[in-house]
Amino acid sequence: MNKHDWTDADLDALFTQVREPGGDADGAADRVLAAHRARQGHARHVRAGWVSALLASAAVLTGVAVLKPAPVLPSSAAYAAYESAVGDGW
Repeated sequence: MNKHDWTDADLDALFTQVREPGGDADGAADRVLAAHRARQGHARHVRAGWVSALLASAAVLTGVAVLKPAPVLPSSAAYAAYESAVGDGW
């Protein structure tokens, strides 16, 4: 049978046969979905680990910045800085 000899009824029967899922299609779909879910779970786990590490680092840096007391400059150092910026004889 040549591809030009197909009738509409032959094509309809062929397409109907292709559309009906069989056991092989179900097994293939299950394998594809299982692999896809495994990749998603791994990506989600890696992303969550990266985000939590970043948040922990930010918390440590913030804690160090807040808890570290600011150095107290003596008044003579403040006066010297002002005098050097403005000049003598202000």
